[in-house]
Amino acid sequence: MHLGLTPWDFHDRSAKSLARQAEIGESLGYQSFWLPESHFTAGAIPDPLMPLAAVAGATQRIRLGTTSLLLPVRNPLLAAEQVAVLDQLSGGRVLLGVGRGYASAMLRAFDVPPGEKRQRFEAHLRLMQRAWAGERIAAQGVAEPVVLDPLPVQRPHPPIWVAAFGPKALAQAGRLGLPYLASPMETLVDLMTNFEWHQRAATAAGHGQLAVRPIMRTAFVGRSRSEIEAVRSSLNAAGRPRRDDAALGDWALVGDQGYVAAKLAEYRETLQPTHLVATRLRIGGIERRRLQESMADFIALF
Repeated sequence: MHLGLTPWDFHDRSAKSLARQAEIGESLGYQSFWLPESHFTAGAIPDPLMPLAAVAGATQRIRLGTTSLLLPVRNPLLAAEQVAVLDQLSGGRVLLGVGRGYASAMLRAFDVPPGEKRQRFEAHLRLMQRAWAGERIAAQGVAEPVVLDPLPVQRPHPPIWVAAFGPKALAQAGRLGLPYLASPMETLVDLMTNFEWHQRAATAAGHGQLAVRPIMRTAFVGRSRSEIEAVRSSLNAAGRPRRDDAALGDWALVGDQGYVAAKLAEYRETLQPTHLVATRLRIGGIERRRLQESMADFIALF
């Protein structure tokens, strides 16, 4: 199974801090390093491609992923150029998670009517794929078609995964024949249902069985009972997934090595994921050193 991780420390979003965390992840054996896109909130990362360019220069092998590059709010030709540049800078290491965005206020701030986000997402993605293929693109208001340069190292383009919530988004991802990147906040039961919906849509569109099945999971391997209980309590207080009856163990991997290993075996049996991305806790009160040690303990289970 391909193992990835997000930064465990988001308080320092400098190039030095993010690059160092990616270097450590690479040395531990993680195969990908992921950043989200967020806007107008504390700790936001509005453009994950820019810090990932800094990470590219500090690492050698680890792949560089976006958990959800929001396509409706971007000019698709510019986005295609930026992704191609990052793929060139990194020597072909980009994994492109894409999404639509869900916050209406954020979409409106970028002059995107929320009701149009799915249509814009698909139209922008298709144009980007054409541009990466080296097609001549007739841009609006431009007399001569344009051709993208540079093109991505990975041909025809970097792998594309779709972050999706809800039946409509899952159906769209399946119809496009693209892997569904599962949220860390979905319960195990929800994931089973979501993958069924997604594959059903892919099959109906003629894509057959999709080979890539990535999931993200909140993960922490504790070394004492008191530490584990403190983390679980803080996560419960911070909020639950959309299922109000969901227990922490339904969506987070938090416990000692034996507990986390058993939960991982359950995920392998029920979901058969091909990729697993260990995500940050999103709570305070834990030393950076312990968060880093947890990432080392987590990958030691594989």
